[in-house]
Amino acid sequence: PMTGAACMLPGGNHLQSHVMAVRAGNNALEEIPRSRWDFSMASRALGATVANRCRFAGFLSATEGFDASRFATSAAEAAAMDPQQRLLLERGYESLHCACLHRADLCGSLTGVFLGISAADFGHLLSATPAASSAYAATGASHSIASGRVSYVLGLHGPRASFDTACSAALTAYHAGVCALQLEECPIGLAAGTNLMLMPSNAIAFAISGLTSSLGRSHTFDVRADGYARAEACGAAALSRTQERSTSHSNVALGSSVRQDGRSASLTAPNGQAQQDLLIAALSRANMAAQALTLSEAHGTGTALGDP
Repeated sequence: PMTGAACMLPGGNHLQSHVMAVRAGNNALEEIPRSRWDFSMASRALGATVANRCRFAGFLSATEGFDASRFATSAAEAAAMDPQQRLLLERGYESLHCACLHRADLCGSLTGVFLGISAADFGHLLSATPAASSAYAATGASHSIASGRVSYVLGLHGPRASFDTACSAALTAYHAGVCALQLEECPIGLAAGTNLMLMPSNAIAFAISGLTSSLGRSHTFDVRADGYARAEACGAAALSRTQERSTSHSNVALGSSVRQDGRSASLTAPNGQAQQDLLIAALSRANMAAQALTLSEAHGTGTALGDP
């Protein structure tokens, strides 16, 4: 079961604020703030059609704050660290703390860390600053170090890995964590995912490709669907093999599966049969029939190609 959780999402920096936002149907998307990049410059260069596709997104607030001393990190090292790494330390430890696990319990334990991460904007930004010559630059921008840093700071001896499968990275990491617990490779696992958009390059590329919405909204499974809207997030969940540490955040993973589309119409096009097989495999591992499901939470591209 999942025994502790923590998150930082657009519109709220705590799990409860996110729950309240979902219940109220709040919209956390906004025009790109100047603190990230100047959208007006991109608009003039790209033209209105493409620019509108990267005009709105969901952003985290106060991502620059970090209590380095709490995580035994010097100011110089913290300055050269991808803010995604800093968020992971904070939200990762918070989720473990919510599971009634403290540093004394964790140090030397076989707790595993399984991370979904794909955004690499910080490395490009860092290369244009004096911090690029820092001894901490290589580790600060590394995806493999992102999961390793959590293990290092908390003294964890269990398995750890970083997964980059694009928008499914966090789910893939969660699946790996569940499998590690089932194989008894670790008694406790930390599954986490993070994404920060620090540069406009990906937003522009996706807009040119027509992947993002000109309306700046994800209208998945809707006749208005014309792409999706991007957003930032950091979330973590503490996983356990037993119910001993059950809390108010407890949730049980009955079955999961990871597959790949294989050959399809194009590199980014879905394969309907492969995706059906994935769902059947997950249901089989859970020993459930599809008719037994009462809720479906889906990732939809918000396009005529992806939604089916």
